[in-house]
Amino acid sequence: MFAVLKTGGKQYKVASGDVLRVEKLAAEAGDTVQFNDILMIGDAIGAPFVSGAGVQAEVIDQIKGEKVIHFVRRRRKHSSKRTKGHRQQLTLIRVTDLLADGADKSGVKAAIGAGSAPRTAEAAPAAKTAKAPKAAASGDDLKKLSGVGPALEKKLNEAGITSFAQIAGWSDADVARYDEELGLKGKIEKEGWVAQSQDLKA
Repeated sequence: MFAVLKTGGKQYKVASGDVLRVEKLAAEAGDTVQFNDILMIGDAIGAPFVSGAGVQAEVIDQIKGEKVIHFVRRRRKHSSKRTKGHRQQLTLIRVTDLLADGADKSGVKAAIGAGSAPRTAEAAPAAKTAKAPKAAASGDDLKKLSGVGPALEKKLNEAGITSFAQIAGWSDADVARYDEELGLKGKIEKEGWVAQSQDLKA
């Protein structure tokens, strides 16, 4: 028997014992997780998902995919060129069980993407204080960054970003992650937030 599950915006056809790489999950190596978005299992076809069905898997490791080179060349802008690499964060899993029904009562924690997982306890207070003017005043004025207004500053605070020191320490992977999570469409790199923050924090 096989099943078709959905995770990270992709669909996978799996059978018991299969090893596959999926978009990064909020889990540690050795954990057992359960995928509940099952499009098909055995003869049952979902509309869109099969009610009560699930696929359980063991997390083997958190890994990175192959490096992808992104090259941009802008015409008529002084021959501007930019090259950067990216390695997608992935989770390596082994499928252990296919459940045609009863998955909702199994007690196994759901497989949640790392980007959709709740923020850590360290970041949670920052999200709450973003709504309170007095608490937010204790952070840096992120509006000093190019392209950041009150609305975007609030969005950054809600994501737990409250100081120039945090942004100054971002790696290329952090820039790509926050750019995608906050829907900034390349603004971080285009406006040079990391370099600006390194100057401002001083």
